[in-house]
Amino acid sequence: MKKIYKIITLTIVFIFLTTYSPNVLNVFPQKKNFLFEIQNIEIINNHLINEKRIRKRLRKINNKSIIFIKRIDIEKSLESIEFLEKIEVKKKYPNTIVVKIYETKPVAILFKNNNKYLVDSSSNLIPYSKNFSAYDLPNIFGDGAEKDFIIFYNQLKNNNFIIKEIENFYYFQIGRWDLQLFDNKTIKFPSNKIEKAIQQSVKLLNQKNFKNYNIIDLRMHGKIVAE
Repeated sequence: MKKIYKIITLTIVFIFLTTYSPNVLNVFPQKKNFLFEIQNIEIINNHLINEKRIRKRLRKINNKSIIFIKRIDIEKSLESIEFLEKIEVKKKYPNTIVVKIYETKPVAILFKNNNKYLVDSSSNLIPYSKNFSAYDLPNIFGDGAEKDFIIFYNQLKNNNFIIKEIENFYYFQIGRWDLQLFDNKTIKFPSNKIEKAIQQSVKLLNQKNFKNYNIIDLRMHGKIVAE
């Protein structure tokens, strides 16, 4: 019996050696896929930013493990996209990433060096294109206006000035603003104590006896000049 077992064993070894190929036999095959591989990316809450543009930037996280992906990885991929303020990232196991987009808002059109720019709510300047023509936005004129515009814009909003009534912003390098309204009224603001002047202008615009004036000059504190 021992002789028979020996012959069988030798035969098996012979067959193995004569048929073995390192390219064919792989006792421990290497896994190509990650655990919880990302198969789907959901983009939500985007209105201005094109979804295709976001997806193009996020291609490199496809097929990676959802376990190891962090928000900062996605943020870096989306850097420099116009109107992007921040994102939230949620993982839906086993294979989906949800990216919630928070956008800035276009608030005005700036004319600078014979070029047009869109100014957003974070004070970014974005080269103007025909895609933005649907937005009914006021215009900004004046050298250096972009530096102080958002501060002044927020002061107007915070003091209940009706922004939609403004047609043009005019900035002067001494640090003050004029507003031209759609009813052809012009309001001249001082270079300091601006919030008090804004509050005063809101009251005046609501008074009937100021409806017929085209210019309201508030540059001198304590005085109102109307023409």
